[in-house]
Amino acid sequence: MRIRTVALGRPREVPGRRVGETTTTAIWKDPVDGPVEVGPEGLVGDEQADRVHHGGPEKAVYAYGDEDLAWWRAQLGPLDDQVFGQNLTTTGLDLRAAVIGEHWHVGTAELAVVQPRIPCFKLGLRAGDPTLPRRFAAADRPGVYLRVVRPGTITAGDAIEVTDRPTDGVSVAEAFTIFHHDRDRAARLLDAPGLPASWHTWARKRLTRA
Repeated sequence: MRIRTVALGRPREVPGRRVGETTTTAIWKDPVDGPVEVGPEGLVGDEQADRVHHGGPEKAVYAYGDEDLAWWRAQLGPLDDQVFGQNLTTTGLDLRAAVIGEHWHVGTAELAVVQPRIPCFKLGLRAGDPTLPRRFAAADRPGVYLRVVRPGTITAGDAIEVTDRPTDGVSVAEAFTIFHHDRDRAARLLDAPGLPASWHTWARKRLTRA
């Protein structure tokens, strides 16, 4: 289990969803060589255009799996390695089975799995395919957002060591599936204390409606 690439991005203005419209996004990220410092809110040199919906301690680092990229290529044909805007591309690790709250030791940093990625329209802009956010939601291959437990440095090629995994925990794929497709099981999300408070609030509202 290793980090294949480490990538950084800065906000840029790109054509939007409508003719003549533009939007600002940092989903375009480029791999870098050498060690990258990891601070409390993410990789040094990486930025977000929309700090309301992206970034912050509970979305500090985004990881996507090489195996999931391969699955997408089998469905859609050639794809840019960085089409999902991930900071870390992992290999040898099934991110769908990652458990909310599990810890990774990578380089000299320690990271914790916090939540799956919920797609937005900017994913479609990056791919040049407005249907990709809907396909992403249906595929149940969301990648993982990570919290920085201990700052350090990460370098492409570093091993990933899962140092702690909650038993009987909620997996990333399970949380994603409940949110998108199986909302009657919202109570299950309350079994994952490592999820952000917004997920628990959503789950309680679903239970109240039920």
